[in-house]
Parts: sequence; C-alpha cells; structure tokens
Amino acid sequence: LFLPSFQDLFGVSMVVPLMSLHIKSLGASHTVAGIIGSLYGVMQLFSSTFVGCWSDIVGRRYSLLACILLSALGYFLLGTSTTVLLFAISRVPVGIFKHTLSISKALLSDLVSERDRPLVMGRFNAASGVGFILGPVVGGYLAELEDGFYQTSFICASIFLLNAGLVWMLPWSEENIGKREHQQGHKRTDSFSAKADNDLHLKSGTNGAMASDSLLQSPWIQATTVLKRIKEIACSNLWDIFLVRLLMSVAILLYYSNFSLALEERFGVKPLFAGYLMSYSSALGVLAGCLLGPITRLYQHNTYRILLHSSTFTCTLILLYASALSIWMVILSSTFLAFSTTIGRTCIIDLELTLGGNEASGTLLGVGQSVTSVGRIIAPLLSGIAQEFSPCGPPSLGVGLALVAILIMNVNKQKYCIHGNVKLKNE
Repeated sequence: LFLPSFQDLFGVSMVVPLMSLHIKSLGASHTVAGIIGSLYGVMQLFSSTFVGCWSDIVGRRYSLLACILLSALGYFLLGTSTTVLLFAISRVPVGIFKHTLSISKALLSDLVSERDRPLVMGRFNAASGVGFILGPVVGGYLAELEDGFYQTSFICASIFLLNAGLVWMLPWSEENIGKREHQQGHKRTDSFSAKADNDLHLKSGTNGAMASDSLLQSPWIQATTVLKRIKEIACSNLWDIFLVRLLMSVAILLYYSNFSLALEERFGVKPLFAGYLMSYSSALGVLAGCLLGPITRLYQHNTYRILLHSSTFTCTLILLYASALSIWMVILSSTFLAFSTTIGRTCIIDLELTLGGNEASGTLLGVGQSVTSVGRIIAPLLSGIAQEFSPCGPPSLGVGLALVAILIMNVNKQKYCIHGNVKLKNE
C-alpha cells in the first residue's frame, strides 16, 4: 500500500499545478476556472463520506479498485480535454471517486493493531509526501515539452492503472481482515454504548462476509445502508473530535493562506523564497512521519496527549510567525510547524478510529475528510476578511481558532478516560 500511495500523489501532483495554466489556454476566464475548481472541492466534500461508508459495506478491495479505475478515467479524459466543457467533465469522476488515500488508510487500520496504527499511518503519510514533493518537479519538466500537459495527464492515468494492478495483487484477504476485526470487537469493551446514550454503535461483523453479501445487493439497498451509517455517525458523540479537526485545519490553512504575499509585504522577500520554504517544510513533514514511532513510545502510546501537545505546539508556532520580527523567526516556525502538523494530523485520525472502532473506519475517515474539505472552503473566506486588517491577520485568527480547539480537548479530557467511551492507550 505504501508504493501505490507514493505513486498516487506523485501522479496527481504532476498534473494539478499545470491545470490552471491549461484551462486558461483553453480560453476560460478566471471566474470560470474558479467555478470549476470550486465544484471539484464541493464534490469532494459530499462524496468523501459516502465513498468511505461504501467501503465499509462492500469491502476495501472492491471500493479501492473502483476509485482507482474511475480516477484513472478522469485523468484520461483530462488528457483529451481540448475544450473547457471537456475539462469540466473530466473533473467529475475524479471529484467523486478520488478518495484512494482515505480508503487505503482505512485498510491499514484494518490490518494493524491500535498500538501500531500511529506508526504505520505516519510512514504511510511519509511515503505519500515523498510523491507530492517529486511530482511537481517531474510535471514541470514534462510541461516544457510539446503537448506536455496532455502527456502528463496520460502518464498520471497510467500510474493509476498500475496502482489498480498492484492493489489487485496485494496478498491480503478481506475475510481474514474481518475475522481480526471481529476478534477486536469482542475485546473492545468500551467502544460505544447504546443508542439511548446518544453514542455511536456499529455492530461487529466480518468485512469479508459483508463484502460478499453487499456486492449482491441492489444499489438502492447499498445506498440506504450508507445513509443509515452516516446518520449513526451524525447522532454519535464524535462532534468534539471532528470540531477539533476542523478548527486545527482552518488554523493551519490560515497560516499558509497568504504566505508568499505576507512575506513579501513584511520582510521584502520574493515569492521564489516562499516557494523554497514551503518545499523545505514539506520535506521535513516527510521526516516527521518517520519519527512517529519513537514519539508514540515516549508517550506510551497515549494518542490523546500527543494530539494535545502537538496542537499546543502548533498554536505557539503560528503565534511566533504572526509576531515574527525577522525572516529567521519565520524559518524557525516553519521548521517545527512541519513536525507538529504532521504528528497532529496522524494522531487525530488515530483518535477518530479509536472512538469509532475499525468496523466503521471507512465512514469515519470519510467524514473526517469532509470536515477538512469544509475547512478548505472556509479558510480562504476568513483569510480574505482578516487580511483586510493586517498581513498578520490570517495567522492571528488561526491562533485564536487553535486555542479554541485546545480548550475543547481539555474540557472533554475525561471523555477519553472513563469507561464507556475511549480509554487512553497507556500500555
């Protein structure tokens, strides 16, 4: 799964930086280009929860293959887009089904124990991050060739087809995964209480059996089951962890929202320097994913404490950037922020899965992805308003939102310590 994740982001990051230039070359105005980009985000927002829940019902293998193949179709159509309409059509299958990384994470959570999950997720994110770093470089080189954008799109589609073959040949059995989940379900005495307590309760069962049965069900029955599970999530007591995820996502997005412009206005540095600094941070984020193992052992696998401390550290670093008097303070904050945000993202996913249990990992990851998508929609609006007051407005607002997230985690601390919800993993 690590190799397909690397190739996935490698292929996507080759194409995405070139898309705005391509759609303008087709004659689209800035407004039309913005609308198409927004529609893609809206499709991702609503489809991530449904696709994640669908993977719980029909099984990871079939849902992951379907998402990979339909994403490949989207990038193939992108490689044939000679008009704005064709460009917009090519974004539809990708907008709806490009959730390959979320389903892969759900599959990893099925395969590994709760104790090892943060370490494995960190390495998975690191492998994906390497692809995201290398992709734009290769894409920029290919763009210099004649019909470079079309060639890059076809290469991306080919990478997805290769990933489909790799996933098909993976030596895992959903029946075995299901048995493991069933055993874990019997051992988990504190997963969720009854619906009367307003907690989420998702029945244990084997994914293999569910997948076999669900594939034979009509699409209407599958859709009904998906909606039922989403309703259970909505009625659960998970609101606080998803709210923390939303607030921290928006806070980090506000940090980066006007990064290049703010550095130029505050310190007189060129956008090229800001680009190098962001690439430097991305590389450090990959390294941070590899350090999660020692960090989780240092904290005795206490995911809640790691998340609380990393969020506090992130808030402090954003404050340091907002009040920076020199470019060296910006470099310092960017260096450590790459570590704290990578660790925080991994830990909040682990805490979501601990709260919900592996039986609904696809649904939980899908909802989490939707929450992050909401953050991507909200952050530019908040950034624009805050920037009217000061170049430091967006990160200052981010500090406030991060403080609210930290307060929510502290207020709900007992929730993770008492029987009937989620125990801290002090092993």
